[in-house]
Amino acid sequence: MTIRPIDIGPFKLDGGAMFGVVPKTIWQKQCPADDRNLCDWALRCLLVENGNRLMLVDTGTGDKQDAKFFGFYDLPNGKTLTGAVEQAGYSVNDVTDVLLTHLHFDHAGGAVRYADAGRTTLEATFPQATYWSHSGQWDWAENPNPRERATYLRENFMPLQANGQLRFTDKEDLQLPGVELLYMDGHTEKMTLPLLQLTGSTGQPRTVVFCADLIPSVAHVPVPYVMGYDVRPLLTMDEKTQFLNRAVDEDWLLVFDHDPVYEAATVERTEKGIRVKDKGTLTELL
Repeated sequence: MTIRPIDIGPFKLDGGAMFGVVPKTIWQKQCPADDRNLCDWALRCLLVENGNRLMLVDTGTGDKQDAKFFGFYDLPNGKTLTGAVEQAGYSVNDVTDVLLTHLHFDHAGGAVRYADAGRTTLEATFPQATYWSHSGQWDWAENPNPRERATYLRENFMPLQANGQLRFTDKEDLQLPGVELLYMDGHTEKMTLPLLQLTGSTGQPRTVVFCADLIPSVAHVPVPYVMGYDVRPLLTMDEKTQFLNRAVDEDWLLVFDHDPVYEAATVERTEKGIRVKDKGTLTELL
């Protein structure tokens, strides 16, 4: 198995929303905000190649919404998902599986694109791929609560069901050796984190986990640093505690979806709790 992060950011999100109850005087030291209180973030996806399977984890924002919508996030930025996949050495037809950790617009937006210049017909961005979600997350997105309604955009995911490319990880086996799926319910219902078992640079087994929005950046490793977007923040704290303890005990390498500087990090126990040990690119740490 080989894995490769692809970054189609930057984009901007409100710093207060990203750090919840943590005061700005603390979080701005790591994530400085502009005069609108917006911070720079990455849109990081992951390509996982194993044998004849090429799985893409998450798809970024896509480009289907109007200028007013994207203006809130300082998009577009000139980068595209398909361009990033091609730069990594693949075509859209090479992708066999797309795992959507959850269906918020900045994770599922690139799953579907317009098929025509007139922007009237929608199609799957990866025509040969099976798209994977959890049925609980799918139901949550189809019938969104008031808190998340603005981020579950039906055009980002409903065409996948209509064209028969959608399958659910809790009803069918992904059948990809070396991949285990973890489910989290604090950020949103049944967010899916892929845990990947591969060989590191030293030839020894290594576990890599794509953290999705459980821990979106290095700055979010401390347990109380929970996003204001989370629907169940106390549950997120419990999930992070269990997750981070296992990450230390099993020497996991964590990959972050939104960190604008660091792709990955390891963690360790300290007197202040679990904190970042080493951070850098995935290649450097693997």
